[in-house]
Amino acid sequence: MAIEIKAPAFPESVADGTVATWHKQVGEAVKRDELIVDIETDKVVMEVLAEADGVLTEIVANEGDTVLSAQLLGRLDTDAVATAPAAAPAAQASAAAPAASDEAILSPAARKIAAENALNPAAIAGTGKDGRVTKEDAVAAVANKPAAGSTAATPAAQAPLFAAGDRVEKRVPMTRLRTKVAERLVEAQSSMAMLTTFNEVNMKPIMELRSKYKDLFEKTHNGVRLGFMSFFVKAAVEALKRQPGVNASIDGNDIVYHGYQDIGVAVSSDRGLVVPVLRNAEFMSLAEIEGGINAYGRKAKDGKLTLEEMTGGTFTISNGGVFGSLLSTPIVNPPQTAILGMHKIQERPMAVDGEVVILPMMYLALSYDHRLIDGKEAVTFLVTMKNLLEDPARLLLDI
Repeated sequence: MAIEIKAPAFPESVADGTVATWHKQVGEAVKRDELIVDIETDKVVMEVLAEADGVLTEIVANEGDTVLSAQLLGRLDTDAVATAPAAAPAAQASAAAPAASDEAILSPAARKIAAENALNPAAIAGTGKDGRVTKEDAVAAVANKPAAGSTAATPAAQAPLFAAGDRVEKRVPMTRLRTKVAERLVEAQSSMAMLTTFNEVNMKPIMELRSKYKDLFEKTHNGVRLGFMSFFVKAAVEALKRQPGVNASIDGNDIVYHGYQDIGVAVSSDRGLVVPVLRNAEFMSLAEIEGGINAYGRKAKDGKLTLEEMTGGTFTISNGGVFGSLLSTPIVNPPQTAILGMHKIQERPMAVDGEVVILPMMYLALSYDHRLIDGKEAVTFLVTMKNLLEDPARLLLDI
């Protein structure tokens, strides 16, 4: 029986997707719930799994093709399980693959590029799942190929691709995620009256508190480590309660004030910047916040974040300090109206009670939409965060 393999149903916020990688080729046996193909959207990579055991008999949408929700991607024959080993050689011959041993490691697009550029598939380093060679890997191999030419080229024509004095360039297609991020950033700057205000925080109290209790914290909370982000999320939640305009959003001519704090935490991944959301952060403990952020970090690295985990959010925190940024002006993530930027902790001489003291200081930046948030609200928000972070006991006493 033939089963149609279809693209997943995209939510309303996602119009279409791109076929990223076929993990199975025509003629290969497939097990139930085994990953067949990845669909890349503007936000996440969605996995399409096999509904039953069978053999992949047809690929309708090739890698790089744009597909709509529930569009046909390929077909699976559930009656051909026993004949899968025999079907594979025929499929390999029709695909004109260079060697049977290479079939399991090359995606269709990568195989085509390898054939057109006379590349040895076994010599291409794969960065995909289980070492699979992706289209990007093949493009990179062509760019770094020591000799150019096709199978019909003469030895004299097989000169180095780039001469010794040439400057090497590599051209790769922009991912859908990177494209969407670029569009949203440009949209935010062109549609908002964006302004950034700054303050600085003495991190010594939190650093001392963390140093004193980090081992006990990790032991008590099953290996969850105490970091700085949980303090900032807690302080941001309290500041948002006191300045609800910073937690609001603009919908047409209406202002929507949110009675909850869903905090987006910017996370860097191989595909670009993603912002998973801590739902109802006002009810989360420090350990729950740290555990949630760590889990999102692992998912982002593995490309396992779901659309639900990155949808919504009433306020965003971005920590450029982990990369060494001393000061920046973050861009608001619409429809939110504000974003907090954390930065590197830097020891600086500070005047304390008439004396110069070396303290670990961090600059905080709040970018906000001036159409909704006045300067007084923005400054008050940052001052509130500064007071809470420099005296962490206030977070417990709610003062």
